[in-house]
Amino acid sequence: MILKALYDYYNRCEGLTPKGLENKEIGYLIVIEPDGTFVRIESRMQDKKTAASFVVLQSVKRSGTKFTPNYFWDNYEYVIGGKEANIKKHNAFIHIIESFKSGLPENKNINAISNFYKKYNDIEKVIEKDSLYEDFHKSKKNISFLINGECKIAAEDPDIHDFVLAQKNEDNKKGLCLVLGEDRSISRLHTTIKLTKDTGPLVSFKTDRGYDSYGKEQGYNAPISEDVEFAYTTALNTMLQKGSHNKFMVGNRTFVFWASSSKEIAEEAEESLFDMLGYSDTKADNPNAKIEQVRKVFTSIYSGVLKTNLDDRFYILGLAPNSARIAVVYWSDTSLRDFAGMVIRHFNDMEIVDNTRKDKRPYMGIREILSAVTLGGKQSDVTPNLPEAVVKSIFQGTPYPYTLFSSCIRRIRAEIGDNGANRITRMAIIKAYLNRQNDNNKKIEVMLDKSNTNQGYLCGRLFAVLDKIQEDANNIHSIRERYMNAASSTPASVFATILNLSSHHLENLSNEGTKVFYEKLKQEIIDKISADGFPAHLDLQDQGRFFVGYYHQRQDFFTKKEKENED
Repeated sequence: MILKALYDYYNRCEGLTPKGLENKEIGYLIVIEPDGTFVRIESRMQDKKTAASFVVLQSVKRSGTKFTPNYFWDNYEYVIGGKEANIKKHNAFIHIIESFKSGLPENKNINAISNFYKKYNDIEKVIEKDSLYEDFHKSKKNISFLINGECKIAAEDPDIHDFVLAQKNEDNKKGLCLVLGEDRSISRLHTTIKLTKDTGPLVSFKTDRGYDSYGKEQGYNAPISEDVEFAYTTALNTMLQKGSHNKFMVGNRTFVFWASSSKEIAEEAEESLFDMLGYSDTKADNPNAKIEQVRKVFTSIYSGVLKTNLDDRFYILGLAPNSARIAVVYWSDTSLRDFAGMVIRHFNDMEIVDNTRKDKRPYMGIREILSAVTLGGKQSDVTPNLPEAVVKSIFQGTPYPYTLFSSCIRRIRAEIGDNGANRITRMAIIKAYLNRQNDNNKKIEVMLDKSNTNQGYLCGRLFAVLDKIQEDANNIHSIRERYMNAASSTPASVFATILNLSSHHLENLSNEGTKVFYEKLKQEIIDKISADGFPAHLDLQDQGRFFVGYYHQRQDFFTKKEKENED
């Protein structure tokens, strides 16, 4: 299913490289004359890390101790040689070039490079006088050749491309492709997926490790045609490349996503999901503007304003790095309309009142959610497997993971005085988690809900009132700093004390109207507390409701103050 979806994506996209070719970064060129005379080293580096890309023959599949060079481009060890350990690699590169002379005797690139290697026995001694030699020598970027005065490098030569591809087609083993169900040329090895620096292919088989069956080795165990192998690896590597808007990373997990349709609406969905995740390099003046646009796009898809077909699908693939074979950690295949509905549900579940911040930041993206439940916002410290669980919750509509909720409660307890963006995100997480649970408790609203009689929620509201009285009377928050954790878990043990303190704080208020307001509000909440008194203990879910109740009541105070100022 995954390979078929990637194969279809390759076929629907325009501008992807044809079969047998790939875009490859080449950092340096050795410029030579047609007779092989060295001219100079030319840099094609765009910055310290990135080089220009060229359409070249697909990278060879290297395995074991066999030295297999790429066609007319490769790293320093193959192209230049140098140390004794690299002689075999260098000789293999030269041998490949010489082997082409019989098939393409008139090709100028082949003859020029052949002449270059024949003319100079010690290549390093010749090129070390060039001003770029130090950078060239230290760089790990790929190298190719350019005939002086030409525009295209040797590795781009279309005649060489055609010659190599024709030879490959003759040598291929035929078989039934498991993806297409047709007799095709079968791929023995699969291309490496460029997830991180040291990763392997998505599909691979180790020899002599128990994976061989009926005498079949490597890719012949699960026959996949070369057409499919090239298509799915090219599609996946394209989505994984730098600057792609079809991927996002959470910790060491990489997720790629794409729509099955090539219609404009599908492309809008892809771009909207990228915007929702908040991974844009540019900082917008209004960070919520994109979030609202995302909401608008997915709402239009789900409501039918933007019409989709039943066959329109949306895919999300989660990958983890591995040197032997890429690990698939998540896979989702849903209709585009259903996917839009899941995103809208996530927006609704995470929505919570926010009246205190002037610079309102989005808190619905995966990065913001995970950062809010770790010390210092470090995503690398997130609990293993939590990213995939959060992704599954958002994109499949399942309950949010308990680990996310419990981690959120722990961070709130550890950072009682935090009034920043994390506070908003944590309240949104608690609300979303509790509202997705299948229980009989009243759903938590976006803002203050005076009809909510949950004991945890009421205790949170009352604590917010007592905290606000102290703030107005003495401009301090000692009640919150000293008693909040105890009040949220064992209310009965502390509320008698802080209610008594609050009476003294009320006396320090100069405005009689304010005193009456707070007394009435306290009594209104206390009247809804159980006749048996404050709860001796709140379970973790009700502790979450306590913090949301506290937050809602504080936000309501701010809303009232704004209205008074407007009046």
